[in-house]
Amino acid sequence: MLKNRNSSVGETPCSATALRKASRRLTQLYDAALDGCGLRSTQLTILVELAGRTGQPPTMAELAIALVMDRSALGHNLRPLERDGLVVLRAGAADRRLRHVVLTSRGKAKCQEALGRWRIAQDRFERLFGRSEAAALRTTLLRIARDERLATLMD
Repeated sequence: MLKNRNSSVGETPCSATALRKASRRLTQLYDAALDGCGLRSTQLTILVELAGRTGQPPTMAELAIALVMDRSALGHNLRPLERDGLVVLRAGAADRRLRHVVLTSRGKAKCQEALGRWRIAQDRFERLFGRSEAAALRTTLLRIARDERLATLMD
């Protein structure tokens, strides 16, 4: 029996739960659009972050902070990108313990290919959710992501 998708079953007063449910739904949409290019949306996020930077490539720690991701999760997502030659990890010149994440030319090309597919998912979401609503949602979500006070119970 099919569940009524508009049912109140599954509603929650927990903001984190609601956000995770929405995140999983959008990940399904974006991953479906990226299917066939060999990337998942989490990996594309890394490539886009690297492609948008100027100057010295970020260290693993700097990239994790920019993506609001812990280093172990970042490492998990970097492994297939490194395996496929889309990124390389280079030891720091001054401190060889530091690892800089470098986008390769192959990674730049893959990023451009994937962005075309990403646009399909982005356009669908904005068409179904509403362009202004999607923009307001992004603003709110980025405000949450940037508020470091939300990472701890302490003030």
